[in-house]
Parts: sequence; structure tokens; C-alpha cells
Amino acid sequence: MQYMLLIYNDPALEPAYGTPAFNEMMSGFFAANERMKADGVLRSGEGLQGVETATSLRIKAGKVETMDGPFAETREHLGGYYVIDVPDLDRALTYAALIPSAHFGTIEVRPLMDYNPAG
Repeated sequence: MQYMLLIYNDPALEPAYGTPAFNEMMSGFFAANERMKADGVLRSGEGLQGVETATSLRIKAGKVETMDGPFAETREHLGGYYVIDVPDLDRALTYAALIPSAHFGTIEVRPLMDYNPAG
């Protein structure tokens, strides 16, 4: 089953770029990537540009509306994701715990829908 690991954190709590703490965090991301690759579970994953680059879209009464920024105003921002393929939620949580942002943010673990089941 595939799971998406959504990485949320408050930028104010993230280590500052160029500091030893930032370098340590990035080393943690590199280590998580390598572990997921080595275990054969990583399907994709990327960081996202800042929320200031986001555009949200919705359709109301048949009319497309767009707005700058994310839809929800929250302290925690979606900063990136991984898609992994593992047997169950327990294994997905094991990999989610490798993500350094879990120490100062939230990792949301959600199963992906399978619209093309084998059969």
C-alpha cells in the first residue's frame, strides 16, 4: 500500500539556514532518503517552495477563482512530502519517524487511494 508522508512545520521553529542545527536537520533528511531508498520503499518525494509561491484554486458556481497563497492560514506549512510503498500503517509510521521535521512539526501519514486495483 502506498502512503504519503506530508511534512508540516512552523518556519519559525525550523533551524535557521546555514547554522549547524540546519545542517544537522538536512543530514537527517539525506539519511531518511537513503534509508527509504535502500529499503526499496521510496516512490517519490520533494520539498516544496515557500507558501508565498502558492496559488489556490476553487470553483464556485461554475467560475474558477484563484488566490495567492495557501488556502488555510496556519502556523504550520506544508513543506514537502514522501510517497512510500509499505505493507501497513505501522511500517509507514516507522519511516515517518525518520523525518527530522517531526521534532518541531508534524508528519501526517495518509494512505493513497488505489483506483486501479490489480485483479
